[in-house]
Amino acid sequence: MSTHATEDEATEDGAPQSGPAIRRATSEAMDVDTAVADIVAGIGRAPVALLLLFCSPSHPLAGVAAGIEDELPGIAIAGCTTAGEITPFGYRTGTVTAVAFSAPQFIATSRLIEPMSAFSFEEGHSLVRSLRQIHAEACSGRGGQTFALLVSDGLSMSEERLVSVLGDALDEIPLVGGSAGDDLMFRETRVLLGDVTRKDAAIVTLITTDLPFQVFQTQHFVSSSEKLVVTRADPTRRLVAEINAEPAAEEYARLIGLKTGDLTPPVFAARPLVVRAGGRDYVRSIQRVHGDGSLSFFCAIDEGIVMTVANSIDLVANLIDTFDGLKRAVGGRIEAVLGFDCVFRYLEMEQRQLLGTVSRLFIENRVIGFSTYGEQFGMMHVNQTFTGIAFGGGGE
Repeated sequence: MSTHATEDEATEDGAPQSGPAIRRATSEAMDVDTAVADIVAGIGRAPVALLLLFCSPSHPLAGVAAGIEDELPGIAIAGCTTAGEITPFGYRTGTVTAVAFSAPQFIATSRLIEPMSAFSFEEGHSLVRSLRQIHAEACSGRGGQTFALLVSDGLSMSEERLVSVLGDALDEIPLVGGSAGDDLMFRETRVLLGDVTRKDAAIVTLITTDLPFQVFQTQHFVSSSEKLVVTRADPTRRLVAEINAEPAAEEYARLIGLKTGDLTPPVFAARPLVVRAGGRDYVRSIQRVHGDGSLSFFCAIDEGIVMTVANSIDLVANLIDTFDGLKRAVGGRIEAVLGFDCVFRYLEMEQRQLLGTVSRLFIENRVIGFSTYGEQFGMMHVNQTFTGIAFGGGGE
C-alpha cells in the first residue's frame, strides 16, 4: 500500500492551507522506490534548503535518502530512525516521513558529530565557531533569526554531555532536538547526513529563516510529595541498582502499587519519576527492567539523586494550551510545527485511548516529526516531553 501526502491532501477539509515555505510528506509503502516516489511527489521539486527524513527502522534509511538524492540532485538531507512518526495525518508507525524547508525562506548548514561518546568541551566550541562562521557566510546579506537543530543517536547514552557542550557554545542561539529511536527494540538507532547513516553520532544544523518561530517544550507530569533516593547506580550506563537501599525494580514497583513482574514500557510511560531542579520538574523515564532487578533510564542518573513518582496532569488540555500560546507567539497562525515527542508519551496515549484526539490536534496545528528516545532543549536532555519549533507566517 502506498500513501503520500501533499500539503493540500493533509488538511481535514480538503482545502489548501499553506504555501510552500515548509512542505510535508509521508509514505506507508514498504518498497523503497515507491516510498521515494511518494516523498518526492509530496514535497515537490521546488528548491529545498534542508530535507529532514524520519524513517521507521523497518525501512532502509540510507536507501531512501539515496533514492531521494537521485530524484532531487544536490538536495541536503539529514534525519534518523524513529520510534514512530508524526505525519500530516497524525501519529503513524512504519512510515517514511519528511519535512522540506524551502529555499530561499530557509538557509541551513549541517555538521556531523562523531563519535558522540567522546565529544569534548573543546571540540564542541571549535565545531560551533566553525559552523557559525560558515553559516554566516551562507546568510550574507540576509535577515532572519537562527535556531539550532540536533538529531542524535538515542542509544549512545551521551546526550547529556553533547547538549550541554553545544548549548554552552551556541550561547544565544536556541537549541532543540530529539534522539533517534528503533521502535522500542533498543538494539540500534542511527542518524543520517546525506545518504550515510551512523551510530554514536549526531547531526547539528544551524537554520536561519525570515519566518517567525518559537521554540518550546511542554510536559504533563509534576512531582509528588513521596520522595525516593537513588542509593546505588552506575551513571555511565544510566543504570540504577538500588532505590531507598532496596532493589530498584522491587522498590519502584512497591511505590506504584505493583509487582516487579508487572513492570512494562506502558507502566513506565504512565508512572515515570521526576527530579526537581531550579524550580522545574524534569522527568526521568525508565527504559527497562533487568533480570537482576536493576533499572535502565533514558536520562542521566546518579547516586544520591532525590526523585518522586510523577503525578499526571491533563495531557490534552496541556497540548491545547501549548498550541494556543504558540499561535500567539508566531503571529496568530501556525505554518508548521517540527515536533520531537517522547515515545513514552505515545505509549501512555495509546493506553488511555488518546491517540485519536492528540492526532487531530497535531493535524490542526500542522505538526511533523517523530517519536523519540529523548528530547533536547537548551542545555538539557530530557524525557517525556513534547519539544520543538513552531513556525508562523509564510505561504502565498
